[in-house]
Amino acid sequence: MAHDLHLYWRGPLSSCNYDCPYCPFAKRQSSRAELAADEAALARFVAWCADHRGHGQRLSLAFTPWGEAMIRPHYQAALIELSRLEWVAAVAIQTNLSGRLEWIADADPRRLALWTTYHPGEVALDDFLARCARLDAAGLRYSVGVVGLREHFDHIDELRARLAAGVYLWINAYKSSGPGYYRPGEAERLSAIDPLFDLNALRHPSSGQACAAGSRSLFVDGHGDVRRCHFVDSVRGNLYRDPLPALLGEQPCPQSSCGCFIGYVHLERLGLRQRFGDGLAARLPNWDPSSTTSAAASPTTGP
Repeated sequence: MAHDLHLYWRGPLSSCNYDCPYCPFAKRQSSRAELAADEAALARFVAWCADHRGHGQRLSLAFTPWGEAMIRPHYQAALIELSRLEWVAAVAIQTNLSGRLEWIADADPRRLALWTTYHPGEVALDDFLARCARLDAAGLRYSVGVVGLREHFDHIDELRARLAAGVYLWINAYKSSGPGYYRPGEAERLSAIDPLFDLNALRHPSSGQACAAGSRSLFVDGHGDVRRCHFVDSVRGNLYRDPLPALLGEQPCPQSSCGCFIGYVHLERLGLRQRFGDGLAARLPNWDPSSTTSAAASPTTGP
């Protein structure tokens, strides 16, 4: 993993079939023109990844759409194709797992994995678990996440009890209301389920900190414009016009803090890239998620 180039990709699609109150893309529909533009942008990115002679990289790929993309046939086809490329170490997509799953039989389970999220207000737990069981039967690796709202706590407990023991259940700390959302004992309750919850509950001071974003990880948008990460607006260049070495370079983080997993996971002092290894794209730890030992849960101080 240390020598992979990790790429996040997000196209123009910005729609979802769910209506979660904490999401700005709830029940938003894309027009045919928007879907066509997204499909063309995705095809261009897949073609770049497939041209190993052009980039010469071992790739780790994560799709982070604004909304739900895995219900779209062009994403299913792209995931299948990318999973079959020998220089792709891992490919994953963030998904609510609501779409058809027959297509995963055509993907290579050694490389494809899913970053799934359970939304209690949108799908019955039995139905979500049935879909997880289909992934288990197909031998596909996946993580499951839940937003750590207080009204979700009982759902989180039951989900952990009924998921396969080896499936990592991560909890996104609710930060929208600012610090102090969790009452005494609640963070401890969630940490007993997700050993990394305490790290997610923080906004990590990052200004001037060493970060793999920009040198070993990049964010690419649908136009091919490259940024060091999702949270820094400055464009370094274009994936399709500029030589890759010109887009890569070590620079300390310019932001004051970082509170999202896809950002802070690359902060060197946290050592999280090593904990996730080839599972980084799908938020899959390389330690047993059924263990909450101090070795798994304690933050590290080195890279």
